[in-house]
Amino acid sequence: MPNLSRRGALKLTAGMAVLGTLGLTGCGREDGTAAAKASAKPIDDSPATGTISVWAAQGDADVLEKVIKPFKSANPEVTVKFTLIPNAEYYTKLQAAIAAGKGPDVAQFFPESQSQFLDPSILRAVPDGLVDPAGFFKSLWDAGVVDDVAYTVPWYAYTYALVYRSDLAEKAGVEAPATWDEMVPFFKALQGAGARHGLGADNGWDLFNGQDVAMYAWQAGGSLLSAGGKWTLDTPAMVDALKYNASFFTSGVADTATPTFLDAQPYFVSGKTATMITGPWVVGQLDTAAKRDGWTASHVATAPLPAGSSGSVSFSAGGSWGVLADSGNADASWKLVRHIAKPSTQVAQYEAYSSLPAVISAWDDPAIKNQPLLDAFLTQLKNTRTFPRVTTWQQIATRMGKEMEAVAKGTATAEKAAANIQSYAESLGTGAK
Repeated sequence: MPNLSRRGALKLTAGMAVLGTLGLTGCGREDGTAAAKASAKPIDDSPATGTISVWAAQGDADVLEKVIKPFKSANPEVTVKFTLIPNAEYYTKLQAAIAAGKGPDVAQFFPESQSQFLDPSILRAVPDGLVDPAGFFKSLWDAGVVDDVAYTVPWYAYTYALVYRSDLAEKAGVEAPATWDEMVPFFKALQGAGARHGLGADNGWDLFNGQDVAMYAWQAGGSLLSAGGKWTLDTPAMVDALKYNASFFTSGVADTATPTFLDAQPYFVSGKTATMITGPWVVGQLDTAAKRDGWTASHVATAPLPAGSSGSVSFSAGGSWGVLADSGNADASWKLVRHIAKPSTQVAQYEAYSSLPAVISAWDDPAIKNQPLLDAFLTQLKNTRTFPRVTTWQQIATRMGKEMEAVAKGTATAEKAAANIQSYAESLGTGAK
């Protein structure tokens, strides 16, 4: 199950926020929203015709030509042209094309980092009745909604859960932790069973660590933005989140320097680490890292994230689709998006690339339901939130990651870090409206 595409999709967002938004001055937000709602006319069931140009990032979209064969068979008068772009260049090229009026009909986005595109001058509103919003994981659908207008349709899903060495846990006589208080003792027990470190932490001190901190703040009962759109980052919940995350390092169960991202799975397989807080793609890669078929089944288990005072909350991420405002074939484009959102298509995408469905009912298919290591991710996906749908979020999350480094390494207190994060967020605001 590939993972570089997913991390790459996130990685490219760290620098994208500085590019700002596209075309947001072309119309007032309120006028544009009203126009978007008015233009979201239902799409009928007649065959799609003409040409649909689709841009997507390399990775999960690599298999789409195969996955949508039923759509092309049912719509013989339509031509679908795919342009796959390397992850590191994708948003840059897409933004440039949109600004030049040369964008595709349909474009892929990432729910965790698409906020700069959610505007009627860039994307068309999702037509009424095209899909059932309740059929998707709620946070994934919500990630595409601004001012009660939906601009994207979720495609695939992922979130974080606990992936751990079940053989070492059995040797230590411990079960997966259910609460924050049980987390470090669990890691130490796995170290006692032979692991060098109980946790293989992500220590890039960047956007990803910032996302972790945000996730822990939710678990502690915090929020990132107030109902009035003000940053709420210097709070007791944020302080608790920073201290909790830092405890992995200050307790000695995680190293502040290793493993690096590409070393994470070899470390896990070799026993240098015993746990990862990561996405579902890892599950399908561990046999390869171990160079042995069946290694994962006998050595690995998964569990939802341990709960803080407000429960076990994670973030949702993945892929989504939108139709550009200046598409010359919006009708056929929406019919393609509707097809990709069908449960049967999402199962086909899983079978072709292991992309986990954003449509909840697709998880009932035996191809997915009979994969026990995915159960924790399904449980967690039902308890996720979306990151703030504002254009400055990636910059702020990156700053959170740097502040987390200072707390983990003991050069700053959690209280000081929270104050710094709040000050930085206030200096940026929430971007264009």
